[in-house]
Amino acid sequence: MTAPVSVDQNDCATDHWQDPSRGSIGWKTLISGDVTATNALVCGIVIMAAGDTFALHSHAEPELYFGLEGEVDVMIDGQSHRLKPGVALFIPGHAVHGVLAADQPVRWLYTFAANAFPDIAYSFA
Repeated sequence: MTAPVSVDQNDCATDHWQDPSRGSIGWKTLISGDVTATNALVCGIVIMAAGDTFALHSHAEPELYFGLEGEVDVMIDGQSHRLKPGVALFIPGHAVHGVLAADQPVRWLYTFAANAFPDIAYSFA
C-alpha cells in the first residue's frame, strides 16, 4: 500500500512529444509511478495553446478527460465531442482519439488506470 501523495502542478515541468508529428501539446505529469511514490493511477494536465494539435492516437488503457479551461473538439472514433470546463469525457481503451486543432487556450485533466505514464503504449494513426 502506498502513502498519500500531494503534488502542486506549479512544481511540475511541462513535457512535449519529441516527435512533432504527434502534436504540439504540452502536459504536466502530476501522478505517475516513475515520478511519484504511487501506483495504479496516472494523471496530469494537458496544456494547449491556440493552434496546437494532438494527433489521432490510441492506447489499450481507457482514459478520462475533464475540462478545466477553454473549449475544444475531441475526436473519438470519428465523432466530435466538445470538451469544456466541467465536462468529463470517457475514452474507451483502443479508441482512436485526438484534437485536430485548438482555436483557444485549453487545459484538461487526464487520467489512466496505469502504474506509470511510460507504461502507456501510444499508437499514432
